[in-house]
Amino acid sequence: MGESTASALGEQRDRPVVDIVIPVLNEAQVLERSVRTVREFLRAHLPYAYQIVIVDNSSLDGTADIGRRLAADLPDVTFLHLDQRGRGRALRHAWTRSDADVLCYMDVDLSTELEALPPLVDAVLNEGYDIATGSRLMKESRITRSLNRELISRCYNIFVKAILFTSFSDAQCGFKAVSRKVVDEIVPEIKDESWFFDTELLVLAEKQGYTIKDIPVRWVEDDDSRVKIVPTAWDDIKGIFRVRWLLTRAAVFPRAAARRTRSKTTAS
Repeated sequence: MGESTASALGEQRDRPVVDIVIPVLNEAQVLERSVRTVREFLRAHLPYAYQIVIVDNSSLDGTADIGRRLAADLPDVTFLHLDQRGRGRALRHAWTRSDADVLCYMDVDLSTELEALPPLVDAVLNEGYDIATGSRLMKESRITRSLNRELISRCYNIFVKAILFTSFSDAQCGFKAVSRKVVDEIVPEIKDESWFFDTELLVLAEKQGYTIKDIPVRWVEDDDSRVKIVPTAWDDIKGIFRVRWLLTRAAVFPRAAARRTRSKTTAS
């Protein structure tokens, strides 16, 4: 396929097209197995045209070579390479260059059980939601992870709600689907290029009236996670207060203001 963002199924507009983006950084050991697992699941359970998009964040361990080979061998896999790191940067790059109807992403470790993917996509395509996001904190969710990670996650989400007054339940589960409209209108407003991208996406969307559906998931912690908890937590805290400051500005959301103006004009 080469390093192209165009979906190989883009011309099949007799049914919706879904892009599943998998950001990777030094994941040579698991990339091929995960991509083939996802591909088998999609072929069996997703009734839409789809494309798997691997986005390499400047890996140094051969990940890029594996990604290019998979894209060359499999017609429904595309590979992209970035010279700079950052999960948010990878998602922005892949989503904004795609013409798919629904844009998803998942972590390469497949911590989230894939059975939650069809409900995620259907929430956007068939139920009218702008964003669907996996939640590890709903009572229906089934989670396996260390007590330390559980406490950090719950404290972070409580902090987000307390400072930003949000209603979604899990700000950073690496399992989301967004509409074309969200990519066109919300993603350009996001400043973060790393882990806080998820939270900023949800907050900006919710504050501008976009609809979000939380979907319970089965999730198992990856013992080989590359997330550096302390620096990531500090970056997230700074991101929360940056967004909080933005929310206090009168003209922070011009598109939302324009929609409200149009609604009032129509009503009158």
